[in-house]
Amino acid sequence: MQNSFYYPKRGEEIINKLTGIFVPRGFDPVSDRIMQGVRPGNPVIYSLRTAGLRSDITYKIIMTTNPGDGNGFFPWFDGKTWEIADDGCYRATINGDGVVHYRESVLPGISLDIIPVPSEQGDHFPAPYQYCHINLPKNPLVIKQIMQYLTGPAGTK
Repeated sequence: MQNSFYYPKRGEEIINKLTGIFVPRGFDPVSDRIMQGVRPGNPVIYSLRTAGLRSDITYKIIMTTNPGDGNGFFPWFDGKTWEIADDGCYRATINGDGVVHYRESVLPGISLDIIPVPSEQGDHFPAPYQYCHINLPKNPLVIKQIMQYLTGPAGTK
């Protein structure tokens, strides 16, 4: 796997769409230390994937999906998250937060907790854009989930 910024056919397009929103003008993923640090093949990511889990720590990965497959979720990519599959194919999916797809978030032994999406029963949920990568830390459902992890019974943390 590789990060979408590096994809030969679409990487430049992705960078151009996100310039001024998610990345600064003149962004170069090859020279950006943070981007290098989160690439799937990076030694830091490799060590996270192979370190194993401690029994005294509960691990959680919180992700979102595009509620209702609407383009308001992450309008820069028409509501989708770009993914590069094992076969090298590049595709748009609702399985991600607009920037990071599920496959890039998986660590062995840790399940992905997908934040719930609005139901048709009229539940009050944040607007679709609040599920995207940029706004995820401010999403009230994410905050509620984190608080449940921190204050709930040991089995739910």
